[in-house]
Amino acid sequence: MNESDDIIENITYDELQVGQCARLSRTLSKDDIAAFAAVSGDVNPAHVDPEYAGHTLFHGVIAHGMWGAALISRLLGTCLPGPGTIYLAQTLQFLKPVRIGDELRITATVTAKEPVKKHVLLDCEIKNQTGAVVLTGVATVIAPSEKVRRPRVHMPPLSLSQVHANYASLMEAAAPLSPVRCAVVHPCDEASLRGALDAAKHGLIVPVLVGPQERLRALAESAGLSLAGVELVDVPHSHAAAARAAAMAGAGEVEMLMKGSLHTDELMSAVLETPALRTARRLSHVFRLEVPLYDKVLLISDGALNIQPTLEHKVDIVQNAIELAHALGTAEPKVAILSAVETVTPKIPSTLDAAALCKMAERGQISGALLDGPLAFDNAISPMAARAKGIVSQVAGHADILIAPDLEAGNLLAKQLEYLAGAAVCGVVLGAAVPIALTSRADDAAARTASAALALMLAHRYRQQRP
Repeated sequence: MNESDDIIENITYDELQVGQCARLSRTLSKDDIAAFAAVSGDVNPAHVDPEYAGHTLFHGVIAHGMWGAALISRLLGTCLPGPGTIYLAQTLQFLKPVRIGDELRITATVTAKEPVKKHVLLDCEIKNQTGAVVLTGVATVIAPSEKVRRPRVHMPPLSLSQVHANYASLMEAAAPLSPVRCAVVHPCDEASLRGALDAAKHGLIVPVLVGPQERLRALAESAGLSLAGVELVDVPHSHAAAARAAAMAGAGEVEMLMKGSLHTDELMSAVLETPALRTARRLSHVFRLEVPLYDKVLLISDGALNIQPTLEHKVDIVQNAIELAHALGTAEPKVAILSAVETVTPKIPSTLDAAALCKMAERGQISGALLDGPLAFDNAISPMAARAKGIVSQVAGHADILIAPDLEAGNLLAKQLEYLAGAAVCGVVLGAAVPIALTSRADDAAARTASAALALMLAHRYRQQRP
């Protein structure tokens, strides 16, 4: 017997038969180990420190033994006997280590029934992809007496951002890329200066600091930061810094821009006033978020530049976000066009835009992704919400990209996920000849470094697209 995707149903004591079995499969991932360590607090370096684990007798990271036991608990609680089962006892023997990438098959078999107390004994076994037994034991449970059949609650997997350092997956993806020269525009507060220097230490950028030289040196000294070997371009103020950095990018002296402690409109105005940086696309901003209870990276656009975008503007906003998804390795992202409702109604203009965008995608005017909309936020990211509303869609419940109806909605959504849901957030501007790492002035150095990683991945993509 295998688990159903949509229904969870138990097997009562009276229905159980000796010899009856159930099984499930699971492949161990790095996120599984990290999530178990976070929930249990067991940060034994054999499980979470590759350098240490490489020198143990296992020669690498292995799973917590009790992670395997938890898989047995899942099988008993959801399949055999299923909902209503009460665990009484469990013996365990750990026979072989489980490593990242191991494909496990978990089996439970009924071996005995005790009718007075409705106790049931089950042999439990986990084998890996080679057929080797890695864990075995005997479970004693009280089987349910009443039948239970309910819709299965689908819990999103824990995100890596909860249990590893924020942005770990992004930094890992950017690590193989060579750094590019980057004009850091007016990094005149500690967070922006430190973010630029940290990005350089991570091999993401070769920084060119564009700002008042004496002010930058004084800031570095007070913050305990070294500017040794870092190129400085001396300009008197933020407006001049934006103009000079844009000119450098337009002349091909740098391959990306990074916002420092100036207003966004100062930098964007300078970019728009530099003809060599203009493209056929409209500029738009994309937030990249690692949300703890969502099972994939989420992109949100536009929450920073386009205040009340028209349908024409939204075409570029969508296409820019798709391009970022491609650069991040998602070949065919699922794009949800957001509104307050999932039905098209003339009273809500964003629903008309959503319908038009989807039709444009069908006709090839937007390419490289699957689009659906209008979708409300809940049914864009929750399969359960989508099913409850009868929405049949490849996008609903599984969105990679959320397109907001306007700047206010996009900005509020991203900030709520950051401050209330613990999302790790960074951002970048697309549509210019070079990518622009764009952050809030409230962002810390880590977010700024992550934004540089985003821009680096785009910079290498732009290199490949040049004739």
